[in-house]
Amino acid sequence: MPLTLTLPDILRDDAGRRFDTASHRWLPAESGWAAGVQIPAQDALRVALRVGARRLPVGVIGPNDASASELAMAEAAGRGIAQLGLPLICGGRGGCMQAASRGAAEAGGLVIGVLPSTDPLSANPFVSVPVASGIGEARNAIIASACFALVAVGGGHGTLSEIALGLKMERLVITMPDANRVDGALECSVIDTAMDAIAERYFRVAP
Repeated sequence: MPLTLTLPDILRDDAGRRFDTASHRWLPAESGWAAGVQIPAQDALRVALRVGARRLPVGVIGPNDASASELAMAEAAGRGIAQLGLPLICGGRGGCMQAASRGAAEAGGLVIGVLPSTDPLSANPFVSVPVASGIGEARNAIIASACFALVAVGGGHGTLSEIALGLKMERLVITMPDANRVDGALECSVIDTAMDAIAERYFRVAP
């Protein structure tokens, strides 16, 4: 979706529709609208957030017993999401969840942890907003439902279930190199490509 910027901070698509930050909708093009400068989706997202667009959460999912490469990828994903200006939502515990939380928190982002237990203090130390669901592994459905995009790092049955839930809910599901390969998910080899896809999808959520 080509996005253009016209002053003051007005985003348009290739049909000239204007992105309305208050309603998160594309409004019909006005007659005589001026052409702008095409900008990358990540930059367009930062412009939209700067002028009050909704900060929709992005999920990071992955195993507790993660490898060093998976932990590094999860941390980079969390950092990238925070640098986009979006909140991270995850399972709030250890492994890839803690690594992603650390990456987001250290980049100044908001971290939402949906915990399986009723104890909000069971969250890892980087979680800003612990949500003590008390519903065990069923919390995976909350994470998939609450975000508009999911980044999967690593394998495992729990991660695979969240991928499946995300696809069923028509979320953007991105699988990084160590994740399970699933039809319908977008495979990305590097974090910046994943962040591009997330930024583009942000604007496609708008009707």
